Amino acid sequence: MAGTQRKDAWTAAASPLDSLLRISSQLAGQVEIRAALRSVKAEVENILPVDHLDVCLIDDAAVWNTSYEVGIRTRWSLRRTLVEISPVRSILLSETDFMLTDNAMEDPRYTYPGALSQPIFRHQLRSRVNVAMKVLGRTIGALNCSSRQAGIYDKDTLERVRHVADVLAPYCYSLRAAEKAKQAAIVRAETHAREEGLRQGALELTRALEQERQRIGMDLHDQTLADLTHIVRDLERSEAKPDSGAVLDRLQNCIQDLRRIIDMAVPTLLDLFGFAHALRIHLERAVGEESPVVISVVDATGGAVDDVDKTIRIALFRIAQEAINNAARHSRASRISVHVGKTDIGLVLTIVDDGIGIPDRDGSTPAGKATGGLAHMRTRARLIAAEFQVTTDNGTRVDVWLPGRPGCTAGAAALTEVESSG
Repeated sequence: MAGTQRKDAWTAAASPLDSLLRISSQLAGQVEIRAALRSVKAEVENILPVDHLDVCLIDDAAVWNTSYEVGIRTRWSLRRTLVEISPVRSILLSETDFMLTDNAMEDPRYTYPGALSQPIFRHQLRSRVNVAMKVLGRTIGALNCSSRQAGIYDKDTLERVRHVADVLAPYCYSLRAAEKAKQAAIVRAETHAREEGLRQGALELTRALEQERQRIGMDLHDQTLADLTHIVRDLERSEAKPDSGAVLDRLQNCIQDLRRIIDMAVPTLLDLFGFAHALRIHLERAVGEESPVVISVVDATGGAVDDVDKTIRIALFRIAQEAINNAARHSRASRISVHVGKTDIGLVLTIVDDGIGIPDRDGSTPAGKATGGLAHMRTRARLIAAEFQVTTDNGTRVDVWLPGRPGCTAGAAALTEVESSG
């Protein structure tokens, strides 16, 4: 009886035509669907009693739907929902143009097994009227009105909601199209920014590799070649029979220097022994056999680091090499450790020393500037879509987070091209 009196009161007070005109006027100038619904909610309430109002729009393939709610906020608008589990799927799939019920909480059309009907029960949305929203004869979604009062909607209410749906449909369709165009523009801009970042990163790495080639050439010229030249000259000048043992020792030192330079240029250790063991060998060589520095290399990934893309693995190895060299040569550390771990988001590579931090160009301690080696490491990390961070509290810590998700392909390709050209 109370429901009938409430419905009659709305019928007597409402002027549907005037309300529809005001709804159309309120929609003018709106640029967002939810804001448009908020602007017309009061006018809809002049036409019919409503506790919950939402518009449910489907994608072009009618697989997903997105809800826009005003008033009560429910799970329906938290994220996209599959059409097949929507309580109004019959409308969204064009099986019917409307649904009308006195109590949706007991209506199997809304509460079938698997349906996302939890908001109906939580908010006790008993009376419901749902109408298809169409543009050029094609269903684009549904206008949904609900009341906690059972049995409050009838066929007259249905016709009123149909008129509102006819007014809302073209606005919602155009606003949704504008929203998708905006999102597409954002995606294109982000893609362009990533590509530009990769291009700049490749250029930076090319410059860094050129500097590395020059360094290798200087090492060969100033150290190995000079040592060999001294050996030859000493042999030429010596009148007595040369000490074969001393000559062999000096040649052996030259061979070790060449091996070090070659290992820096081509990561043969990585291919032969795997990531962790190769880093341990490099760390041992970097600190020297007689060094008192305590070293450790731990692979907590169970070998997973050796299963990543080859180019990405080489990039991680290069970053670790650079960090180890910096620690061994400049940090005055008593301890250097390398740790490779695996988290929910991917791999984490960490190089830590307890030294004096990162020296500035004039030899003083941490100024926070990105030296050539740091810039090189940061560029390599960016090209494989990894996060890179250096901290200098009580020593130096280098962290590289490699996401365990697709998205590194473009950077790896760029890095491969640069490496091969180098």
